[in-house]
Amino acid sequence: MQKIKIGVIGIGHLGSRHLKTYSELQEKVDILGICDLQAERAEKLARYHNVEFTTDYRELAGKVDAVNICTPTESHFEIAKFFLENNVHAFIEKPISTTLKQADALIALARKNDLKIQVGHIERFNSAFESIKHFTYKPLFIECHRLNRFPNRSLDIGVIMDLMIHDIDIILGLIDAEIKDIQAVGVNVLTSLEDIASVRITFENGCVCNLTASRVSDEVMRKIRLFQKDTYISLDYVKQEAFIYKKHQQQILKHSLPIEREEPLKKELEHFIDCIKNNHQPLISGLEGRKALSVALKITKIIWKNRKNISS
Repeated sequence: MQKIKIGVIGIGHLGSRHLKTYSELQEKVDILGICDLQAERAEKLARYHNVEFTTDYRELAGKVDAVNICTPTESHFEIAKFFLENNVHAFIEKPISTTLKQADALIALARKNDLKIQVGHIERFNSAFESIKHFTYKPLFIECHRLNRFPNRSLDIGVIMDLMIHDIDIILGLIDAEIKDIQAVGVNVLTSLEDIASVRITFENGCVCNLTASRVSDEVMRKIRLFQKDTYISLDYVKQEAFIYKKHQQQILKHSLPIEREEPLKKELEHFIDCIKNNHQPLISGLEGRKALSVALKITKIIWKNRKNISS
């Protein structure tokens, strides 16, 4: 089958990783060009990968079948809209956009032109997470911790959009119920936006989720714990390992789940390419991206309303 012609837009820390991954998928894709506003960086990577580069993403129109957008969040809508209008599939790094109105416009454009949108919620492709899905039937309580050192990047968004949105997407996929209540607190430490936050989400079916996210931590942690009747599941996204604790008579037995560790980013981008080739709906389409964005925006609004009330 013919290779997918792709352009990579935004080749900073994350975009350069995407570019490297596409270069490892040469049997499936042809990288037709890369784009970045920093010409020196783009030219250097273009030379290394033997592809063309530009500082104007519009120059890729008519040359590519799909684009990979890893630019700052505020530019996601403008760039994705341009390519969807020009019949080009779009992989958009999370969050899908800055507003629900923008997300709705992108989803409508993709539907109108029969195009694929995939949003970069990478944890869905983590082998450890895939291993626990068959054992998760009715969570009663979920606890998520996502801690990171100060990144010096993605500072156009707060920690909710930067980090916690991954866990928001995960719990929305696990819990088949509407949200009943959200409680949230957060503070800005090193930026003007929230850098650390603690959130409690209660669902209509009674499930409660506690989420903690920080980008001012001294350690890196990506963990989720799920509690359901007679079972406790612990997962570490970084180590790609998962354990199930089950009640047996008067004992708690611990089982390690067999996991074939794979690179989540490679699986994620392969999925995007395969969805285009085989006309499948992406696992995290524009609709899933919108759902996560909606909750993230509500949380952010609650945090800053609380901060305003405290300071006034």
